[in-house]
Amino acid sequence: MQSDTAPPDRIPLAVLGPILGMFLGMLDGTIVGTALPTIVGDLGGLDRLSWVVTAYLLAAAATTPIWGKMGDLYGRKGTFAAAIGVFLVGSMASGLARDMNELIVFRAVQGLGAGGLMVGAFALIGVLVPPRQSGRVQSLFGAIMPIALVGGPLLGGFLTDHLDWRWAFYVNVPVGLLALAVVGLGIRVEHVRIKARIDIAGAALLTTGIVALTLLAGWAGTSHAWTSPRILGLAALTVVALACFVPVERRAVEPIIPPRLFADRNFTLAQVLSFLVGAVMMAAMNYLPQYMQFVRETSPTAGGLLLLPLMFGMLGVQIATGRLIGRNGRYRLYPILGGAVMVVGALALLGLRVDTPTAVASALTAVVGIGVGFVMQSTMLITMNSADRRDLGAASGTATLTRTIGGSLGVALLGSVYARRLDGDTPAAPRELPAAARDTFHAAVTAGLHGVAIGLAILSALAFAVSWLVREVPLRGAPEEPAAPASAEPVTASAGVRDTSN
Repeated sequence: MQSDTAPPDRIPLAVLGPILGMFLGMLDGTIVGTALPTIVGDLGGLDRLSWVVTAYLLAAAATTPIWGKMGDLYGRKGTFAAAIGVFLVGSMASGLARDMNELIVFRAVQGLGAGGLMVGAFALIGVLVPPRQSGRVQSLFGAIMPIALVGGPLLGGFLTDHLDWRWAFYVNVPVGLLALAVVGLGIRVEHVRIKARIDIAGAALLTTGIVALTLLAGWAGTSHAWTSPRILGLAALTVVALACFVPVERRAVEPIIPPRLFADRNFTLAQVLSFLVGAVMMAAMNYLPQYMQFVRETSPTAGGLLLLPLMFGMLGVQIATGRLIGRNGRYRLYPILGGAVMVVGALALLGLRVDTPTAVASALTAVVGIGVGFVMQSTMLITMNSADRRDLGAASGTATLTRTIGGSLGVALLGSVYARRLDGDTPAAPRELPAAARDTFHAAVTAGLHGVAIGLAILSALAFAVSWLVREVPLRGAPEEPAAPASAEPVTASAGVRDTSN
């Protein structure tokens, strides 16, 4: 049986397609955020504005593992192209929305496609490039991510100011079409199609649990108290759905998240690390701008730009780590080092004061970013190296899902810590407060950030401790033949047929 890896001379072009898919998802999030105030001014519905974002995130989170499993069963190339297609349909429909309700629905459609972008890209890259050579891909990924994170808000502002807010959605179309063209022309893979149906019961339970957990993370401590009936009900629904999900997956012929993945010690540890690093990264990126805007009194755009040391520290380390691992095949050191650096970076944030110079405050964020970069890069590599090739989609979907859940819960839990240290509502224009009140407010925001920093240090210390349990398992240095299904699954094992179209 031939390998399902593209020929070596075609890898650069083949990898560009998945990279563009990642870029598509990252670009949308940064552009749309800039256009939201104008969208509300045109369509109205300020009370439903948060759902423009929430609907997208819920749909993306709920469908991530499903897209991954569909790729494993029916072909990763075709599934990735389908995800891009759904995303583009949602983008065009969002640009044509006539009121806020339509926009929310169409953003949910967009989110359905977005759930398959990142997981599909990682699964394809896992097939095209063996883990030992992943450094070749990191340079491309490192090039497009800062363009999306920095250029997205600038492009969103330009399109909104000079054209129309609808172009914040239409701009996805040319990027998506280019990604589809590259995937169609640049990737030729063989796939053993499995004649099995998607695990509907497992998908329903997992979707219910993810939606309930995402709503809980978004509402708890903000819109509703942690002890309110709605939050307690969501917590109970999350626990019940996920508790029922486990036995259903054990019985399923083709489970959404195969339990066999967790039989590998490194895979399980990688998911724990993914959860923790997601919490650290998202909490830092959500609450550090609060300090920049409310204490250093920068504009929202400038506040975001002041976090560039964090982002570039993260990306630079990911690129360097990928290349170093490619040279010697050793990776255990990096999550350990990353956990230690994250602890140092979190504790360094306790040094922020009301009068800390803006440049110093900005530079301090780089330490957290460097630590996150070490852990993120090694975590995904361990995940893909620990999974059988037939489960690469499910494996990458699981890692993306655990990181997303970690980020949601990290923002919610540390947000409660942050809010408790603030006295009263956050003023819309702190510069207009009297001098004494402004100083008090600055001190309260700084104290809130210190509470978040302590939480980040605890999470980072947990990641540091867990990383010591990772074992140095040799990385795959060359493509392997697709693994046959486990003997415990005779239906799928006997039903494979070659599919060269995907």
